[in-house]
Amino acid sequence: MASVVDSTIGTIETVRLRNGVTLPYVEQGDPSGVPVVLLHGLSDSWYSFECLFPHLPPSIRAFALTQRGHGDADRPASDYAPREFAADVADFINTLGIGPAVVVGHSMGSTVAEQFAVDYPAQTRGLVVIGSFIDFAGNPVIAELWSAVETLVDPIELDFVREFQEATLAQPIPSAYLETVVAESMKMPARVWKAALAGLVATNLAGDLADIAAPAMVVWGDRDGFAPRGEQEALAVAIPNAELTIYRGAGHAVHWEEPSRVAADIAAFVARIAD
Repeated sequence: MASVVDSTIGTIETVRLRNGVTLPYVEQGDPSGVPVVLLHGLSDSWYSFECLFPHLPPSIRAFALTQRGHGDADRPASDYAPREFAADVADFINTLGIGPAVVVGHSMGSTVAEQFAVDYPAQTRGLVVIGSFIDFAGNPVIAELWSAVETLVDPIELDFVREFQEATLAQPIPSAYLETVVAESMKMPARVWKAALAGLVATNLAGDLADIAAPAMVVWGDRDGFAPRGEQEALAVAIPNAELTIYRGAGHAVHWEEPSRVAADIAAFVARIAD
């Protein structure tokens, strides 16, 4: 592990996993606090949680991780399905010796978090999914996105990335922060866009969710244009110990639009399951 540079919320560290992949992450909170690992969506990075971190209590030992292929993380030639991302999370937790952990995922990261909870139950203390999915098949918005991503070539066009990120929003966010997430998305090459989205489209966890024993919270904005309400209700039913929290007027990137509320809900969830 090595320190790289200071960000607005802490020192950006890097960790080399046993599989040789190096990932950046940011940590804050009491080292003896409940470990919470936060996983970003497609094309994002640890910066996806930059606005959330200041609102989390010190009792939470939070880790915002940049996943393989994204941001400044290593970009292996292959292995971009949720199961590979989840294996990286398990390796990350083992390497830092912080398990079991509460795993929080947004969008693609929520699918990774669900896969992690299925594959690594002993390391899963709790599960929070934001703007999540069970099955991508038949989702017209994802089908449209896949059609666009299939045609991508390097360098990625700025207009495509900006349109993609703005489509996740139903409420305004600070313009400087939007520029940050767009800049982070621009770092991801076309081959990783294609491989990561292909891995998601091929994933259907419907038959596995009942195996998740950890407490779970499903967070969703009712103006989410990517993840339909029906999937959120199905998730809350399929995961045995799950609860559904709906944000009125919020879009797909709820944690960008209402970071203080999301942080408070995560903190309350962690406090409940830590007792």
